[in-house]
Amino acid sequence: MPSISRPLAAAAVAALLAVSATACGPSDDKADPKPSASVTSADGPKLPSVLPTSLGDLEKWKKAYKDGAWKNWDKDQWLRKASDFINPVIDGLWDNDRMKGAEQNDKKVPDDVAADKGKTDPVPAVNKARAVDAPYHENGPGDGKIFFDGPKGSMVCSGTVVQDPAHPGKSNLVWTAGHCVHAGGAGGWYRNVIFVPSYNDSGKTEAQLKGAKRDELAPLGVFWADGAATSDQWIANGAETGGKGSPYDFAVLHVAPDKASGTKSLEEKVGSALPVWFNAPSVTKMGNIGAWGYPAAPPFDGQRLFNCTGKAGRLSLFADQPTEYRLGCTMTGGSSGGGWYAKNPANNQVSLVSNTSIGPVTATWLAGPHLGAEAKAVYDKVSKQFK
Repeated sequence: MPSISRPLAAAAVAALLAVSATACGPSDDKADPKPSASVTSADGPKLPSVLPTSLGDLEKWKKAYKDGAWKNWDKDQWLRKASDFINPVIDGLWDNDRMKGAEQNDKKVPDDVAADKGKTDPVPAVNKARAVDAPYHENGPGDGKIFFDGPKGSMVCSGTVVQDPAHPGKSNLVWTAGHCVHAGGAGGWYRNVIFVPSYNDSGKTEAQLKGAKRDELAPLGVFWADGAATSDQWIANGAETGGKGSPYDFAVLHVAPDKASGTKSLEEKVGSALPVWFNAPSVTKMGNIGAWGYPAAPPFDGQRLFNCTGKAGRLSLFADQPTEYRLGCTMTGGSSGGGWYAKNPANNQVSLVSNTSIGPVTATWLAGPHLGAEAKAVYDKVSKQFK
């Protein structure tokens, strides 16, 4: 975190906390009152229910967090507002065993999910997920795994390094799903969020990774999220299961390397970053789309990168919300948040057009949001926050 040499001000506290920004500034996103000074309880460390507003409060907050208060998932202690994201680095927390044992956190819907009439295409043909050839930093550059803690324990999703207009060639932005960083209407921000680019770069199986060291699982380093944003719609209405919130299920992280990962930006470490294609045309006017991710639920082991490629169709869950993309694919839990890519004819560049949001219990297809104005606003806010 940056040092502060001038008198404390609201802007200084905001910079120190590196809190998230969102697209629309909801009505509940007002300045928080001063928190309770109490950060401990008979049951151990306890987090204030609101963010600190002075350096003294901040130090108490950070100490309680690192002493174990991040394990407290009491609803009154779970920060959920758009501006509440904070993610202090805990050195050594994400060791190899913890990363390998993290569970998938995918949203599931029934196989016969109801769809709005007139905007939904027939269920697509199933495309079997294909294992990406190793090394991943060459054949899947920019893809990686997101790890985080929630009430159910250590969880995983997938993510993609994307370009940052504020820092050309030196991006620290990661695109993923909203449900990989925030629990939606029933909860708040997840904790201890990290991104590992080119996770298990050599493509070893779970059995082959027994006793693996950090350099095998995280060859390009470990990056802690110091800023995050998702849509107001996801925060207000997102649900753990079913399609609710899915059309707005996207998020952007800003990350920074931990001490052992050096000082280079994420894009410099990876060697590339994908442009984001906002307001892409209907799938009826688009060529093949590829979905990438680290599926973790059986029959996959969560350690290897897979993809599905094919012609996507349309899925409209709600008549008053954007139509989503749907692609036949057998990837399972763990692939959530993984990027969907297509070639943009305007510049002939492969670009990110969506991310995995939902899939049916039968694991025959995936769906992801169309990235429109709300997604662009979330992206711009995070980029400008760290300009």
